[in-house]
Amino acid sequence: MSDEDLQERLGAALPALASLSAIVKFDLAEDGQWLLDARNAPPVLSRQDSDADADCTIQISGTNLLKLLDGQLDPMLAYGMGKIKVRGSMGVAMKLVAAIG
Repeated sequence: MSDEDLQERLGAALPALASLSAIVKFDLAEDGQWLLDARNAPPVLSRQDSDADADCTIQISGTNLLKLLDGQLDPMLAYGMGKIKVRGSMGVAMKLVAAIG
């Protein structure tokens, strides 16, 4: 998975994420970190190389994130299986699931 693929896929979901009103960090382990700032419209997605503050941090592999965005991975099942870990606001995580679902 390349940065371009991930940026394109997350970028396509940005309009649906405008209602989050929060900062979400996607920690993709070896695939790096991405920061979604959805406090203002339109939301902004950027590559993250530091430990910036976020309302919610989602730990997931890049491959599983793409599956999630494609609808091939149920977020609740993945969370129960430990494929997705959430730090911070569970409410923001639930809004995120509703927005991309």
